[in-house]
Amino acid sequence: MKLKKLIIHNIASIKDALIDFSAEPLCSSDVFLITGKTGAGKSTILDAICLALFNKTPRLAPLTTSVHITDINDKTISNKDVKTLLRKGATQAHVKVTFIGIDAKYYMAEWNIRRANNKISGTIQTEEIILHQISDESVFPEKRKTNVLAEIERLIGLKYEQFTKSVILAQGEFTSFLKADDNNRADILEKLTGTDIYSKIFGV
Repeated sequence: MKLKKLIIHNIASIKDALIDFSAEPLCSSDVFLITGKTGAGKSTILDAICLALFNKTPRLAPLTTSVHITDINDKTISNKDVKTLLRKGATQAHVKVTFIGIDAKYYMAEWNIRRANNKISGTIQTEEIILHQISDESVFPEKRKTNVLAEIERLIGLKYEQFTKSVILAQGEFTSFLKADDNNRADILEKLTGTDIYSKIFGV
C-alpha cells in the first residue's frame, strides 16, 4: 500500500491539516522524518493515520492501566478509548486517509466521531468508519466496524503491529522493526517487497 493524502479535522492538538503525500517534496522521498516542537502535533499525525486505518493509535496502544475520565453529563471515558482524541471544545472530528491498496486501486478510509446533536453538551457517540472505493466510485457496503476494518487491513496487506513497525514509526519506536522476532520481520519484509507471493506459491 502507499499513502497518498491525509486530512485531519479536530484530532487532539490539530484543528485542521492536509498532507499530500503525492506532492513534492514527499512524493520523491521514500523515507521522511516528522519534526517540530513539543506539542506541535507530530504524534497526532501518526495517530490520525492509524485511526482511519485501524481505529487504534500509537499514543493509546501502549497504555496498560485503564483510567476513567469524566466527560460531559458525568459520563466517563477510558483513557484508552479513541474517543479521547476528539479535540477539546470540538463537537465533531474526522480523519480521511487516501491510499493505494495492494490491488493497485485507490481507496479512502474515513474515521468520524461527534457529540450528540453536534452540541458541546452532547455525549460523545461511537466512532464511525467508512471505506470509499475511489477507483470504483463506490462505498464498501458493510457498516459494521469490525468488517470495515478487516477489509482495510486486507487492502493494506499489513496488520496494525506490522504497520507501526514498518510503514510508520512513532517516537521512541525507531528500533521496533529491528527488535521484531525473525518470523514477524520476515513476514513484514515479504509484504512490503511483494515477495510473499513466492511463499504462497511454494507453500513455505
